[in-house]
Amino acid sequence: MKQYKNYLMDMDGVLVRGKTAIPGAQDFIDGLNERGIQYLVLTNNPMYTPRDLAHRLQTAGLQVPIDRIFTSAIATARFLQRQRPNGKAFVIGESGLTDAIHSTGYVMTETEPDYVVLGETHGYNVAQITKAIRLIAAGARFVATNPDPSGPTEDGLAPACGAMAALIKEATGVAPYFIGKPNPYMMRSALNFWAHIRKRPS
Repeated sequence: MKQYKNYLMDMDGVLVRGKTAIPGAQDFIDGLNERGIQYLVLTNNPMYTPRDLAHRLQTAGLQVPIDRIFTSAIATARFLQRQRPNGKAFVIGESGLTDAIHSTGYVMTETEPDYVVLGETHGYNVAQITKAIRLIAAGARFVATNPDPSGPTEDGLAPACGAMAALIKEATGVAPYFIGKPNPYMMRSALNFWAHIRKRPS
């Protein structure tokens, strides 16, 4: 196998499938650790914090440190802070997204936000979607964490961020800016994130 200095790898379908580890995934991670090769696990799933996802992987039998996990929520928060530092956003999403956005100094509000940020939730709320539509129509910029139209659940497929973004786009005529894969910004942001982590004093 060709040797690389660093690895960016997906989570779902590469390391785990649902709650089950992909055969050989831990052996691969162990091999990277033994050779001192740096890696970062990426996921378009914005619902969970890196701590939550590290626990999910651990439950599946995979040992991945929290600081080796990078989500579309983190990339989205970094994008917002880069575009308009310490701004305001109306956010639809779970703790993985809201924690990431709060950590950049953003205020979450329904009052004249700079951005409407659409993530994924365990259950989309019609009232929230309606509020998002009205805020975008009033001039808020529209950002979405990832373009995936659906995602797997224990009960089968469920609508994901891309599907809800399409609904809002049809209602407003405003297309979202998707942060997550396959947007190259996700990869650049992950690399910058990892470079910053490595420079921190131990």
